[in-house]
This record gives sequence, structure tokens and C-alpha cells, in this order.
Amino acid sequence: MSNSFNENLRESAVFNLSNAVTMVVDDSAFGLDLTTLALRGFGIQVRYSCFSAADAIKILGDHQVDLILVDCEMPGMDGHEFVRWVRNSGLEPNAYIPIIMTAAHVRKSKVGDVRDCGANYLVTKPFSAASLLERLIWVARDTRPFLEVGEYKGPDRRMREARPRDRNERRADMIALNEKKARTLAEAIETAEPI
Repeated sequence: MSNSFNENLRESAVFNLSNAVTMVVDDSAFGLDLTTLALRGFGIQVRYSCFSAADAIKILGDHQVDLILVDCEMPGMDGHEFVRWVRNSGLEPNAYIPIIMTAAHVRKSKVGDVRDCGANYLVTKPFSAASLLERLIWVARDTRPFLEVGEYKGPDRRMREARPRDRNERRADMIALNEKKARTLAEAIETAEPI
């Protein structure tokens, strides 16, 4: 176990998630049970267990939830479509709740899909209890603003503070690059054999 993880756990002692209203959405009974048992091990009671996005949508229309864990791959409405629905539902405060997605096969494109649908984080399956707890703590501490930009609604997709570029520096770099290209082209023309 890394030192940073141990430090995160020590710092997280102030989090008490036992009263969090939690929903797990997974079409696999095994996946649903595994996630529920892992959460129960941290003192988190899963109030709503759903085998489909449609079941979850019915519950979210009538009940406030504090945290959702949803599988990416489900028949019918998949996890990505479900997260987009939650974010665009207009249901206050459910549209803004933290959502952790789970997936068995993770490619770089899937990470981008999770980020772009409005989820807070992705956890790969099979996950260890320690890695799930680390992600729960990370989500609880997440201070990224919630954005509504174009069709995207969700936490700011940038994970770290971005330093704005100095426009003058960038412009100077472009001028220097264009001058170099012009010199290279001029040299090629001078040394070219006549036809």
C-alpha cells in the first residue's frame, strides 16, 4: 500500500458515509452484490439496488440520492446514457450528485467516454475494497466545479489546475516556427536543380 493512500485514509477519518443514501446500478447480480458488500464493509448502506437504468430512473424521480455507482455496460440504456440522463434530468439535487462508474474492460477511449458523459470517476472491476474506498474518498473531497457547457453537464473534466498560456509566448513560438519553415523553403528553392 502506498504512502499517499495511507495518508488519504488518515485524512479521511472525518468522513462518515453511514447515512449516505447510496444507489448501485448493475445488470449483473454478482456485480451488484460485490459492490454492495464492499460498500457495506465501509459502513455505507446501499438503499437502492437496481438491475437496470430504467429501475434507477424511477427511483431518482421520487427519492433524493447522495451517491451512485453504475456499471458502464448494461443492456438497454447503458451506464453512459444513464449518467447523461441524470445530469440532464433537472431533478434537484440528484442531477448534481457524485457518480462513480465501474467497468471490467477499460481502454483509454472508455476513460474518455466516462469523463465526457458527466461521471466523477471510473473504477475498474474487479476492484479491491481499498481501491474503491480510495475513490470514494477522492470523490468526497472533489472540489471541481459542476459545469454546464454546450451539451456537457458534469464536474469539470480537467483534473488539475491548468496554468493559462502566455499568449505572447505562444505567438512568438508560432512566428519563430513560421520563420524557420520559410528559411527551409527558401534554401530548398536555392539549391534546387533547374528543370
